[in-house]
Amino acid sequence: MIELINEATMALKVNSKAPDFELMSTSGKRIKLSENLPCIIYFYPKDFTPGCTEEACSFRDQHSFFKGLKINVFGISKDSIDSHLRFKEKHELPFNLLSDLKGTVCKAYQALIPIVNMPKRVTYLIDENQKILATYSDLLGASKHIEKMINELKSN
Repeated sequence: MIELINEATMALKVNSKAPDFELMSTSGKRIKLSENLPCIIYFYPKDFTPGCTEEACSFRDQHSFFKGLKINVFGISKDSIDSHLRFKEKHELPFNLLSDLKGTVCKAYQALIPIVNMPKRVTYLIDENQKILATYSDLLGASKHIEKMINELKSN
């Protein structure tokens, strides 16, 4: 059986340069990717939904692992900063959430579901040179994103 894959819905490729961006964060400051490397950025559909809550809490629970490696973690969706602040506070998230209201960063990272214009679940590991080291895309497997990133870091 041959599976057809639409390039427009695939994540950016490993070893390619991650597009730079600047977005407002829950810290009250604008976060620029190129000034916060290395990092993990994960795109997710919506604050307070079951899968997105599971994913955010997985990154929260493993945050010390990433912090120990000096890797920043950022969650990105099209939700407002107000929504992000409530979500961050309710789930005690120790990392910044970034607001991409217009979806331009989601689109640049091929993390936007066509037609419905909603972020999909895509995670990127980006090194200090802004190169994508790993990517994982799975809308339904929220907890697999953190497993993939930890396994990638442990194998390197």
